[in-house]
Amino acid sequence: MSAVAPNIVLILSDDHGYADRSTLGLRDDIATPHLDRLAADGTTCTQGYVTAPICSPSRAGLMAGVHQQRWGAYWFDTSSFGDDRPSIAEVLGGAGYRCGYFGKVHYGQERRGDRACPPHHGFDESLYGLAGQSMGRLHYLHHSRAAEERYGPAAWRHGVGPLLAADESGETEAEIERHLTRELGERTRGFIGRAVADQRPFFAMVAFNAVHNFNGQLPAEVLRERGLPPFADLDPAVDDYLDWYDGAIWPNDPNGRAYYAAQLAIMDEEIGLLLDQLDTLGVAEDTLVVYLTDNGGSTCNFAENAPLAGGKYSLYEGGVRVPFLVRWVGGGVPAGGACAELVSSLDLLPTFAAAAGLTGEQVRETDGIDLAPVLRGEGAGHEVLHFDTGFQWAVREGEWKLRSIDAGAHVDAINTVEHAGIEPGVALHHLGRDPGERTDLSETYPRVRERLTALHEAWRAEMAASARR
Repeated sequence: MSAVAPNIVLILSDDHGYADRSTLGLRDDIATPHLDRLAADGTTCTQGYVTAPICSPSRAGLMAGVHQQRWGAYWFDTSSFGDDRPSIAEVLGGAGYRCGYFGKVHYGQERRGDRACPPHHGFDESLYGLAGQSMGRLHYLHHSRAAEERYGPAAWRHGVGPLLAADESGETEAEIERHLTRELGERTRGFIGRAVADQRPFFAMVAFNAVHNFNGQLPAEVLRERGLPPFADLDPAVDDYLDWYDGAIWPNDPNGRAYYAAQLAIMDEEIGLLLDQLDTLGVAEDTLVVYLTDNGGSTCNFAENAPLAGGKYSLYEGGVRVPFLVRWVGGGVPAGGACAELVSSLDLLPTFAAAAGLTGEQVRETDGIDLAPVLRGEGAGHEVLHFDTGFQWAVREGEWKLRSIDAGAHVDAINTVEHAGIEPGVALHHLGRDPGERTDLSETYPRVRERLTALHEAWRAEMAASARR
């Protein structure tokens, strides 16, 4: 294993379905050769989790390496980035890394200049869009003042405003009228090339808005190549938003899955170009590359999570277990490996810090673990993982999972608008025998249910105490 602190590339996608990688052979309409290449050269974490089934709190927990509930972030309406928690970039910047962020920002209702903006939590260079101002979305094709005028009252729903570009010289608006996935890939490669030329270790984070809805926003040439019709965005002069939205998502758009596959293919191409660049620059062996998505695949964007149950918004496995790939040749991560240990997005900060040579004393409180020995088969993953959105919670211990969902306005709205299929109630599952969470064992194993309930109650108390400090 290399003694050199590695470069680090973190690729975060949006709502990518657990089953939607061609190497898995679960879907014949998906082609992801470059994600497959990443998996072949590295290790797939088959039980890799994020901390929430929606983007804002999940991204906050990932960036801080601690449960976002420690500062009261549970759902869209309470999510934020903890002001007193150092980010991955701040930790790595302290170790001499040059840090770049390119893509979607969504930790809550962030505004320009907030702590949640990349220039204000440790990134030296960035191109980003504040998706919290546009229902979590960035448009795939249009980002300009002219687009805002053209879309009128619908502009904020689609996120068509200019992006923000920042470096040591300051911050400016960036008007970009091209496919955003391609722009983000190109900007990330430019940053990596400059960092290598300067002989600086780098941390490059690219947060694609792909494959979030609305996936029909595709370049004209891609629509022609795939024989797909154009996708019409909301016209507020003639459309009611909820009626239009429902027609644009599952199960009402007959082209929805094909649009999704096309967006995934474009993102996969950009990931391939990033991997090619690392090869060309001669730094691939000493670059730690991680790919994951922010939450489970979403029903509304036609993602597929089978054999897992459920998806985005829910604490079924399909809502929080995600594609999770790690490649680090110099770190001894096995090529073509599969890790079945429980791992989490919480683990990225301590993993990156350890790889950079930082000690525990140099890194503040974390709820994660260093994944490197786990991936090499020299250590264990988490014994227990906790999830909590306020109206639903779950705890995973070994092969056991206990899930509790309250009936009420949250579930009713999600099921009505997003077709999420969430069923209130308490259920206990043995995931080793029942990965699809079909058989409730809570009455058969009451002591397991009671033990997991007690574990989660203790965890909740710890989170509440932390939030009060």
